Amino acid sequence: MATLIPNIPFSEFKKLKANELKQLKSCEVTADGNYLFTFINAQTDYIKLQSEYNAQLSNSVGGKDISEILKA
Repeated sequence: MATLIPNIPFSEFKKLKANELKQLKSCEVTADGNYLFTFINAQTDYIKLQSEYNAQLSNSVGGKDISEILKA
C-alpha cells in the first residue's frame, strides 16, 4: 500500500536519540519490509490531540500494555 509519508527502517529508527527524534518528520517505520508503526512527530497541539484520538481508537481494537509484555 502506498504511503504519503517517508519510510524508515527500524534499524535506523532505533539509532536515533531523543533530540534527533524531535527533529524527525513523521514517518512509517518498517522491519524487513513489513509495517511496524507510524511515528507521529506532532508539530502542533491540534495534530497531537488528533493523534491521541486515533491512538485511542487503535488501542480499543487490540494491543498490550508495556507491563503485560515485560512480564511475559
